[in-house]
Amino acid sequence: MKTDDLIAMLANDADAVAPQVWRQRYLMAMSAGLAGAVLLMLSLLGIRSDIAAAAQLPMFWVKLAFPAALATGALLAALRLSRPGIALGRVGTLLAAPVLAIWVLAGLALLRAPEDAAMLVWGETWAACLVNVPLLSVPAFIALFMVMKTLAPVRPVAAGAAAGLLAGSLAAIIYSLHCPELAAPFIGLWYPLGMLIPAAAGAAIGPRLLRW
Repeated sequence: MKTDDLIAMLANDADAVAPQVWRQRYLMAMSAGLAGAVLLMLSLLGIRSDIAAAAQLPMFWVKLAFPAALATGALLAALRLSRPGIALGRVGTLLAAPVLAIWVLAGLALLRAPEDAAMLVWGETWAACLVNVPLLSVPAFIALFMVMKTLAPVRPVAAGAAAGLLAGSLAAIIYSLHCPELAAPFIGLWYPLGMLIPAAAGAAIGPRLLRW
């Protein structure tokens, strides 16, 4: 059988794939990851006791909005990297914008309170942030990699990094409900570092797990 004939036969026998299936899979994976992160947070960490008072402060919502914005960019990157031939487009801008925004807020906070600069940066829970964000990202990390494996990523390092960053961003949203820190310098440094840990793990294992 000639190569052209084989390709034609395979194409004729291929079943059509619903265009929204991959989006539904990602939605289910994210929902499972968020649910798993909530369960881990409630069982291991708990919600901060003063969350009602904290919710009245603007920085509480900034702390939630920052990883949520990163999750949006990471999701778009994961969706595009899951299919061959799809350009990333403005994904880099979507990822950079929230980081730059929180860094601007951090710079303003440091300028206004130079005597407390170290405390604003380090807080009291920086080490816990680097442990708990990756920990809470595990359910989403597993679910997202399972979905991405069913698709056709051709850049496994970048795809794995995007899945890991998405998992880390979702975890950071949930961790915000426990974390007592509200200083922009703390959020602008330790939250991205916490989210980069699962992103780096995804990039490292992507070539092995996402091979097809």
